Amino acid sequence: MAQISLLTLPNVFSYAGVALFAATGAMAAARRKHDVVTFIFFAVITGLGGGALRDLLLGQPVFWVRDPVQLAVAACTGAVVWLVGFREKDQRLLNWPDAVGLSAFAVLGADKALALHVSPLVAILMGVLTATAGGIIRDITAGEPSVLLNREIYITAALVSAAGYVIGQPLIGADAASLVGFAAGAGLRVAAMLFGWTLPSYAGGVLASRDRSAR
Repeated sequence: MAQISLLTLPNVFSYAGVALFAATGAMAAARRKHDVVTFIFFAVITGLGGGALRDLLLGQPVFWVRDPVQLAVAACTGAVVWLVGFREKDQRLLNWPDAVGLSAFAVLGADKALALHVSPLVAILMGVLTATAGGIIRDITAGEPSVLLNREIYITAALVSAAGYVIGQPLIGADAASLVGFAAGAGLRVAAMLFGWTLPSYAGGVLASRDRSAR
């Protein structure tokens, strides 16, 4: 019986993930009513930016240069969003499959880094970058509030997925760890959306708070 693993999914799932992230990038252009070229640009940097940054930092050939179908998928997604149109509720609906893509890409990015024998900490960072850097680049380019400045549990979910995979791999094997990391990150992200979970905000620092109490 074949082992179920996130690491052996067919390429079609990878293309679907790129298309999903690319669609969120095109929506940033839609909110400002840009032309089709801008739609395609935002779709490409969002869909491919995280993986490209990972490959550059790891000194590897950029994945979409070796597989230009990835580039075509992202560009076509941008054009389709421009043609079909965009409504705010479309963005909200995409949040659910986005939680799946976020966690899957975090695991796959961490796995690619581990295959190059980098340290576990670096592999976790590469997983987080793979899943989130495209969105960060999109927000900075579009002049929108970045997910880095949002208390919403998003980057944290990618961190949980990547860390779960990297920590679990030597303990339970890569295949099982990929599913555990994916489920943990996706579950956290979905729960955060359902129950409105956020990270605690800055409150002046623990030591400063104690000092004020002492006075």
